[in-house]
Amino acid sequence: MIKDIDIEKIELRSILSVYPVTNFNLYNLILEFDNGEYRIVDVSPFLQGEIFEPLKNQAVFKQIKVDQDAGTIVWPNGADLDPAVLYANSVPLELPDKKASSF
Repeated sequence: MIKDIDIEKIELRSILSVYPVTNFNLYNLILEFDNGEYRIVDVSPFLQGEIFEPLKNQAVFKQIKVDQDAGTIVWPNGADLDPAVLYANSVPLELPDKKASSF
């Protein structure tokens, strides 16, 4: 379900990296934002319409890249998603503290 959001109220964020989550939902991604946050987003609700429908094909979906100039994720067919929308529809990913001692 896509959240109904006021994009004007979301602080502008750029996406630095994208990591597919292959052993989970096929359309879940881990995104690294420019504020240092890692967030998980399910993009399947966005895969509707002429430009996004082809992304339902996993071979096409896996061609995802980060466009550093646009600050968001893009596909070769011209599809892209607004980073503010992705941020608003994602949840924080808590990463283990690298400094934590190991057993």
